[in-house]
Amino acid sequence: MSERKRVDHRFDRSRAPSLQWGGQRRGPDGEVPPAGVILNCGWGRLIFAHTFSELESVAQALREERTGQRDIAFYIRDPHVVLAYAPQELFLDPSHTFRLWLNHVPRQPSSPRGFTVRQMTTSADAEGILRLYKLRHMVPTPPDFLWDNRKNRRLVYLVAEEAGTGRIIGTATGVDHAESFDDPENGSSLWCLAVDPECQVPGVGQAIVLQLAETFLARGRAYMDLSVLHDNAQAIALYEKLGFQRVPVFTVKRKNPINHKLFIGPDEEQRLNPYATIITTEAKRRGIQVKVLDADEAYFSLSHGGRRIVCRESLCDLTSAIAMSRCDNKRVTSRLLRKAGLQVPVQQVAGDPAENAAFLAEHGSVVVKPARGEQGAGIAVDVRTPKVLRTSVKEARKVCETVLLESFHQGDDLRIIVIDHRVVAAALRKPPVVRGTGRHTVQQLIEKLSRRREAATEGESRIPMDAETQRCIEHAGLTMESVLAEGELLPVRKTANLHTGGTLHDVTDQLSAHLRDVAITASRALEIPVVGLDLLIDRPEGEDYVIIEANERPGLANHEPQPTAQRFVDLLFPETAESARHLHAHQA
Repeated sequence: MSERKRVDHRFDRSRAPSLQWGGQRRGPDGEVPPAGVILNCGWGRLIFAHTFSELESVAQALREERTGQRDIAFYIRDPHVVLAYAPQELFLDPSHTFRLWLNHVPRQPSSPRGFTVRQMTTSADAEGILRLYKLRHMVPTPPDFLWDNRKNRRLVYLVAEEAGTGRIIGTATGVDHAESFDDPENGSSLWCLAVDPECQVPGVGQAIVLQLAETFLARGRAYMDLSVLHDNAQAIALYEKLGFQRVPVFTVKRKNPINHKLFIGPDEEQRLNPYATIITTEAKRRGIQVKVLDADEAYFSLSHGGRRIVCRESLCDLTSAIAMSRCDNKRVTSRLLRKAGLQVPVQQVAGDPAENAAFLAEHGSVVVKPARGEQGAGIAVDVRTPKVLRTSVKEARKVCETVLLESFHQGDDLRIIVIDHRVVAAALRKPPVVRGTGRHTVQQLIEKLSRRREAATEGESRIPMDAETQRCIEHAGLTMESVLAEGELLPVRKTANLHTGGTLHDVTDQLSAHLRDVAITASRALEIPVVGLDLLIDRPEGEDYVIIEANERPGLANHEPQPTAQRFVDLLFPETAESARHLHAHQA
């Protein structure tokens, strides 16, 4: 898209409360000429560079960016000229611009199942959008901005609502250029596309994009543009599939802490996994020095005020070797918690086949797990026959020579994060479930869901095609080649571990006082400052539970937007806690 002559018409300020005007030079008649258009989007401002008569004014507008926001100068033909006006403050955004001509909008392949796409209509919708922004590490908008602009025709807010739960699982914002500045090219654009990383329903992002395109087509718009980072291969593949084409449009932004990863170049810290990154990011916000010691294994040190603490993700120097060993050995964990008066499953060490079969006969259904291990490796749940029991014990011994048998308990899988003996977050963990299409095999559905989970968690979550997955499918009377009917649901793992495709659903606010007390009692019994406790419960608001495991290195990133990283850094450097509270309050 080439840079156009600036718009010649007069702008009607009375119908544009969220528009600003670039430049304040007055003409011969004393009026302020329309030097450029700037649209406030809440998270920052969209600066339509092609409406500015001088590129210097574009650079100046970017330099006026407010703290905690991210401004974007879009439609720049000569970015090198804009950068020359403030080379130390501005940078060329490494994003591509794609355009969909709206007379070629593809039809939805089929009616979406499991969700509906519609415009934002309630304050609850607005809260759902903000929740997704936080989950996706996007710059938040002021809480009232979305709701106050629900009838603003310049901005279109779409949401995807999950059937049954009413939960908002996707969103996108559309900008109507013709409504914003009577655009003679009659364009529009898409921004802030976000899908819940725990969403297991396929096609949400595609449905939102197509619905927004149809909305602008109904308004008579000619095209819809979007900007996407050059290395976001999954998103680019989706846009190209829908008919978007690359156009020569460039974007310039101002250097700030929000954008720093885009302009500082690769460094050792960028190789850290999400569980370490959430902590180092919080530390840097507080002026704590971060040094990466081993990026591949997520070791780093934090230094402040003459004090240095080494961490491996959420495991740190403050966790003693004794406390770590208590959690590492599941037999010891169970004994300590039982001694503290807490409820745990009946447990015994796997012995010969006859002893194991007797334990199974006593309890009817059992869990097989290695005494040591993590990320769900070697665990089999709801084992009911001696044959499957023998196979499961054999698989568990590949992880650890000592294998444990436990009585199986029905219930929802709950993870509670306790830091400094205070409950910080709680989430229900659900095993991966595929949804039938009437066309794809079970194996194809698993592979598709696994790719979505992997993309949503930066490679941390995927569904293994192992004996346990095979067992779950056979337990349902199916095979990998079976074709599920459209809309039919099939759990493909019994365990809800995040690393094997499970999902988390925050229930911190619903957690009962009794379960909070149970978690705190457990952390004190284990004498550990940071722990992730796994419980089976009837419901978060209730009192029934059994504790099945304790994790000395819980993944704090899995519980955003709960303040897990903030409370962790508070524990390590309490002197920074007060200033951090003011910082987060300002950013919110």
